[in-house]
Amino acid sequence: MASWTAEARRFLEAHRVGHLATAGADGAPHVVPVCYALDDTALYFVADEKPKRGPARALRRLKNLRENPNAAVVVDDWDEDWTRLAWVLVRGPARIAGADLHAAALRLLRARYPQYRAMALDDPARNPVVRIEPEHVLVWRARP
Repeated sequence: MASWTAEARRFLEAHRVGHLATAGADGAPHVVPVCYALDDTALYFVADEKPKRGPARALRRLKNLRENPNAAVVVDDWDEDWTRLAWVLVRGPARIAGADLHAAALRLLRARYPQYRAMALDDPARNPVVRIEPEHVLVWRARP
């Protein structure tokens, strides 16, 4: 398992949204924006209470991860001046966190996103937390 370099962690913590890529058993790609938080060993996101077409637990991203645990999250800086482009790519296995990790991850997420403090996310069955273990972390900048 890879660990966060100081540069990767600084970049990820300075940004507010990432894009999660998953694929189910059929291999069809699925990419969605996610709010995330880090600890020393993983990246976390929660199936939250923002408006959805169905229950949070039934989201395509979670179905895909149950079928295929490989996931990637990219966080990027976009600018019309392409010398300012930068991104961090985190790839690794993802799994739904158990009750112990669920509570700890929610603390991290709520510290980072005040909106989560008003959401009832404490039930792991209703609002699962996903933990991505970083096997590969790539930092890229247009300028060194």
